[in-house]
Amino acid sequence: MKASPLLNVSADDVRWPRDGSRGAVKACSRSLSKNPPPAPPRRGASSSAPVAGSPPGRGEGVGSESPCAREVRGVLSWESRVTVLTSPRAESFFQQRTSSGKSFFGWLLVPFFVTVLSAADWPQYRGSNHDGISTETIRVNWSKESPRQIWKVPLDDALSSFAIGGGRAFTQARRLVGNRGQEFCIALNADTGKELWATPLDSADYDSGAGFGDGPRSTPSVDGDRVYVLTSYLRMACLEAASGRTIWKRDLVAEYGGSVITWQNAASPLIVGDLVFMNCNAARQRLLALRKQDGSVAWTGQDDQMTQATPVAATVAGVPQVIFFAQSGLVSVAPETGAVLWRYPFPYSVSTAASPVIANDVVYCSAAYGMGAGAVQIRRNGEALGASQIWRTPGANMNHWATPVYHEGYFYGVYGQSLLTLRCIDAATGIEKWKQSGVGYGSVLFVAGHVLVLTDQGDLVLVKPDPTAYREVSRFKAVNGKCWNVPAISNGRLYVRSTSEAVCLDLSPPSLPKLRLHSIIASDGGSFQILLGTEDRSPLDSDRAAKISLFSTSDLATGPTGWVKLRSDPVLTNGQLRLEAQGSAEPQLFFKAIEQP
Repeated sequence: MKASPLLNVSADDVRWPRDGSRGAVKACSRSLSKNPPPAPPRRGASSSAPVAGSPPGRGEGVGSESPCAREVRGVLSWESRVTVLTSPRAESFFQQRTSSGKSFFGWLLVPFFVTVLSAADWPQYRGSNHDGISTETIRVNWSKESPRQIWKVPLDDALSSFAIGGGRAFTQARRLVGNRGQEFCIALNADTGKELWATPLDSADYDSGAGFGDGPRSTPSVDGDRVYVLTSYLRMACLEAASGRTIWKRDLVAEYGGSVITWQNAASPLIVGDLVFMNCNAARQRLLALRKQDGSVAWTGQDDQMTQATPVAATVAGVPQVIFFAQSGLVSVAPETGAVLWRYPFPYSVSTAASPVIANDVVYCSAAYGMGAGAVQIRRNGEALGASQIWRTPGANMNHWATPVYHEGYFYGVYGQSLLTLRCIDAATGIEKWKQSGVGYGSVLFVAGHVLVLTDQGDLVLVKPDPTAYREVSRFKAVNGKCWNVPAISNGRLYVRSTSEAVCLDLSPPSLPKLRLHSIIASDGGSFQILLGTEDRSPLDSDRAAKISLFSTSDLATGPTGWVKLRSDPVLTNGQLRLEAQGSAEPQLFFKAIEQP
């Protein structure tokens, strides 16, 4: 994860009424550096008394020639600048002090706390939320400035995707050892593309069907300092992320009686909390959860035969659950116990490979070979959950193996079997809104307000999510070879691979001006006003302002849960965020601004 740049936060004016009067303010300058700022003067203190905490010769009262602080008719003002460097975020604070009860009398400046949320890793197949949606901001003006290539390296055959974590990019590949093919888990340096290690895991013999470039289909999952890999022949391995050393492994066929289906396993291991979920395809215990620490069994159960679809984790109808797409249909289970929460029967033929898609409390599923698609509403009735079908399109809206993304009432994805198109489907009705050819067996993600398409020929296409018509924004040739997988997005970079090469593209937007606290002003009535803008005084636009929220706490020791969002929403005025709020009975308040990426 990249460290945030230096964040300069400063206040031009910090004012408080000392005796309830309003007076002229004269600016001064005082570096806070390592020393805390002076406390506000006590009510009734002599005007000639030095300000507590001031260095010698500074902070004298009226009549002093000190350039640092001037007290003019009861108002003290100073200017300060604080520079803080942390990783992965830059932080600083300011503090409001009040007297006993609700009478408001003073302000004390310490560094203002601004958090710029760091860009996330991409630790599992289709991202950390298993939904193909990235919360990162990327640059989309490719027609003016093409994505910048950071590195491109040759890569061996595979249909596996990338997982990104800890500065490494993990995938699988087929390599020859002697005259026999083997599946390897491979780690690349995420910054350079250099191979760090490659660990052999299993045989690489495949049924016909994938054509040239055939190789492992499953994507590794990274969690902290470990990588979890499920091979085509159902061997599960936990590897050390730094070295590729095997920590533990399980043969799901030999140990549990699992059976390998036609075209082998393509599902990726799903990690939720301390457990790793998969379908081991063993009679009467097909659904399986292993403890990620040592590979021991947490639970097994059910007799739902496996498919190539990766399970997903989500909270639906207020209940956390893991949803499998088995040959019997959708099966939802409680993560901790494996108890079945609800089912949705869905037909199976030959192969099912797309994962379920969560659309609020609706779960969507689709399969090729004539099966079509369906959507169910999940409702809670007391402690029980139930699934009721909303719509069903037999033989239509077929996802072969690329899973769609959901955005504002619509599914966007690659549909069809031999003739494939990018389509928009109404999530409420299953009605097709539009379709566009030219994607092949490609895949989709959603990022920065756009559908990001990777065609099977290695083209990246940005599409506006407009249900009324296909609206292509930009297109870029990323790789050569066959792309039957999905990209990964991490830290402003896009990681794409094919059956022959891999590339890392920089899509990070230009650096935004640093945030700056412009003023904190207390009024006679006990309210206060905060003005937040940019360091270079350039105006905040509405898009950026919408990503900034203000929070307060009276005790930093309470940790993240102690911060409460201020009830008054900031208002964008003349390029600055202005927030007005009432004072507090608390002896002190800390405030925090959080800017989403």
